[in-house]
Amino acid sequence: MNQILSVENTKKEKRRKSPSGPIEIQKIVRIFAIIMIVFGIAIIGSGSYSMYKGKTEPKSATRPIIVASQTAGTQVTIQIKHDKPLSKVTYSWNDEEPIEIETNSRSEISQIVEIPSGNNNRLKIFAEDINEQTATNDSMYTVQRKIDIQLEANGTDLKVNIESETELAYMTYRWDDEEEKEEELDGYEAEKTIEIPKGQHTLTLIVVDIDNNTETEEQEIKAVTKPKLDVTVDETGENFVIKASDEEAVKRIEFIINEDSENAERNSLDLDKVFSKEERKEFEYKYPLREGENKLIIRAYNESGVYEESRVMFRK
Repeated sequence: MNQILSVENTKKEKRRKSPSGPIEIQKIVRIFAIIMIVFGIAIIGSGSYSMYKGKTEPKSATRPIIVASQTAGTQVTIQIKHDKPLSKVTYSWNDEEPIEIETNSRSEISQIVEIPSGNNNRLKIFAEDINEQTATNDSMYTVQRKIDIQLEANGTDLKVNIESETELAYMTYRWDDEEEKEEELDGYEAEKTIEIPKGQHTLTLIVVDIDNNTETEEQEIKAVTKPKLDVTVDETGENFVIKASDEEAVKRIEFIINEDSENAERNSLDLDKVFSKEERKEFEYKYPLREGENKLIIRAYNESGVYEESRVMFRK
């Protein structure tokens, strides 16, 4: 009987020492499940962040490219290029009110603009695309408008002809080192006559437009006496008589009869080819009158190219 009890106790101890298989498997399954849950949460969180990031960040960070170049003396060409449609483009001179250029959703814009007169004109260009990406360009330009001055001396008179691309304001002039004189100008063209002092002198002439652009002309000018000219009809009433004299000598006589008619007549007498200089200091010439009305334009030139003109009308 003792032997039987001993055997049974031995069997119970063996049962207590042997591991429980089903319990260990359950623990492993639980741990694996927890790992999978954590991994899944991490994947979902990463995907959600990527979606959020994609929505909040701009699709493209590229900006419009602006190029401004002076293509002509008074003009600038604005060129804007981009890989996306443009929504707004403006430009302004010297911080004035911006001027908008129509984009029409184009990705390339080209516009020619006129540069204001004067120095240091600031051109500011602004461009924006459909994603609200912007770009600006700041440049400085200087333009001097052209003022053309032509001088023509005739005897003791100097004719000044002025043409300008910008409206004129005034002109100043002086002979040699004398006091400067000023005359007002207006419009884009002007014609003035200045009296030339006797002898040879240096004229300094300055013309100014409304934008304060200036043009200076300096020239040596000599006052020359004009020829004396007298036109009459002779005692017969058949001819008109030209009498011309000059202290240098009369070089050429020109006359026109009835300039506006179909049978107008033009004549030129080159006296220096026929007569000596002494003979040309006083010169007289007769020419037949036409039947009816004779409208005459006569000019007598001296050696310096200075002329005197006479306009008369005789009837035969």
